[in-house]
Amino acid sequence: MKNAMIVVVVSLALALALALLSALSFASLPPVFSKSVFAAPAQLFGGDSKKDKTRLLTGKVLDSGDNPLPNAVVYLTNTHTRAVKTYIVGPDGAYRFPALQPSIDYEVYAQYNNRKSGTKTVSQFDDRTQVYISLKINTK
Repeated sequence: MKNAMIVVVVSLALALALALLSALSFASLPPVFSKSVFAAPAQLFGGDSKKDKTRLLTGKVLDSGDNPLPNAVVYLTNTHTRAVKTYIVGPDGAYRFPALQPSIDYEVYAQYNNRKSGTKTVSQFDDRTQVYISLKINTK
């Protein structure tokens, strides 16, 4: 909300400056100034901003035979804040983490009966809005 107010204030200041400049005579200015173009932030006109989008991480926790591991726990770590979210999978082994910020890297892994999958990374440079990752745990 604070960022939105700052954008509005800056935009209003820019509009006021443009109004004052247009009221002045440009006859004495070099041609480069008379053809200047000013642009407002895209967010004010409904333009897409990477901040406005979120991504969805889904997947399954599977054993080495591709069978689901019910009641496994999936851990998702925000690498910027080190905050951790958990998800206990159901009978189908599926997990879901919605509303992830695309500008943050995340690490995800699963645990089942004191065994752990490898850690996978959801990179900020991956521009998919939906990411699917299978986490395999060797149960033998």
